[in-house]
Amino acid sequence: MININGTILEDSEAYLSVDNRGFAYGDAVFETIKVNSKPLFWEAHYFRLMASMRILRMEIPMHFTPDFLESQIMDLVDIQSEKAKSYRVKLTVFRATGGYYTPTSNAVKFTIALAPLYSDIYNSHNDSCEIELFKDYFIAPNLLSTLKTNNKAINVVGSIFAKENNYDNCLLLNTNKNIIEALNGNVFLVTENVIKTPPLADGCLKGIIRDQLIEMISKSDNYDLIETSIAPFELQKADEIFITNVIQGIKPVTKFRKKTYTTEAAKKFQNKLNMKLRLG
Repeated sequence: MININGTILEDSEAYLSVDNRGFAYGDAVFETIKVNSKPLFWEAHYFRLMASMRILRMEIPMHFTPDFLESQIMDLVDIQSEKAKSYRVKLTVFRATGGYYTPTSNAVKFTIALAPLYSDIYNSHNDSCEIELFKDYFIAPNLLSTLKTNNKAINVVGSIFAKENNYDNCLLLNTNKNIIEALNGNVFLVTENVIKTPPLADGCLKGIIRDQLIEMISKSDNYDLIETSIAPFELQKADEIFITNVIQGIKPVTKFRKKTYTTEAAKKFQNKLNMKLRLG
């Protein structure tokens, strides 16, 4: 089942025009949301979506309130015939059809799709995760690069590169050759008691779990957080590296080239993240 602009349809009945601007020009923004009995970190998702729409000069309808969009998500979840503990929900907002590069209207429509997940908490990741740098293309750091838009060609090509070379993930670089993020999440480096993560000014995504983790680290007595540019050579010096996103939580990296990493901090903060979910 798919929610298209407020109407829930069977997959076989749901379709979008080939003139859809999200398809034709990448003129769309989206949120990937983990939903248990309710959307997790919903306020953060909502305000990021509204900020993204404003930056792209989309018209925000008066009825696009937090309650309205949450109800649209939960209506789709509630109608599922096969119930799951949790769902991966993708809420996409695209500009209305019309025009070429220049749209004829700034009005918007939306779709909501979901897939079942098999755990309502963030599981400990005990499997290996080998990474590499993706250096075929670079991201120009600017406000647009911090948004979740449909312009994700570098993530697609980078993911193919990773698959072809048997890597579990890759790190993306900006045009200054600094590390900004992984293919599917933000990145953190741990060296002794210092945790570094790239600043938004370097072009990384303004991730939901990134913000949650920054808050947790800032309150920690054991670690100091620094938002700063990260050069590739620092990967060899780090004790630990982990990747964050809203679906997997905190994913530890275990290997980069000949360097192997511990996973202590990642597991510690994953437990704190789960505790925060349980407390609501």
